[in-house]
Amino acid sequence: MKPRAATVRQPGATLWSPASPSGKEGFTLIELLVVILIIGLLTAVVAPRFLGQVSKSEVTATRAQLDALDKALQSYRIDVGRFPTEAQGLRALITAPQGDGRWRGPYLQGEVPLDPWGSAYQYRSPGSNGREYEVLSLGRDRSPGGNGDDADIVK
Repeated sequence: MKPRAATVRQPGATLWSPASPSGKEGFTLIELLVVILIIGLLTAVVAPRFLGQVSKSEVTATRAQLDALDKALQSYRIDVGRFPTEAQGLRALITAPQGDGRWRGPYLQGEVPLDPWGSAYQYRSPGSNGREYEVLSLGRDRSPGGNGDDADIVK
């Protein structure tokens, strides 16, 4: 068996770090407060920019889902000859309405998605401004109208 080498330590040194020249170890309360202040300032600058990107991505995802629903409704119209009634709603894209033999769906994979804020998309037939239909999300506030992130998104 090999003998172990002896470890020589200087007075005041620990096993974890060498002794500081002043003989003190660790951080002062002032140093800790300065670090906490710097972290707080960085958070105050970065957080609003990050949250702004999150709301942009929710709106982008909503527009993409509305486009997919629009394409599914157009396919439904080509097969059936008309858009679903408001009573049938977007559910007609998933399951065949009663007595409609020309239905060739489903026109969506899976279920009708919820918007990024967890609400169901609204379907109106006829739509506003003379349109045959419209599909919309009520936005972040989940109520009609609104501005900015709370605005309705209509297709």
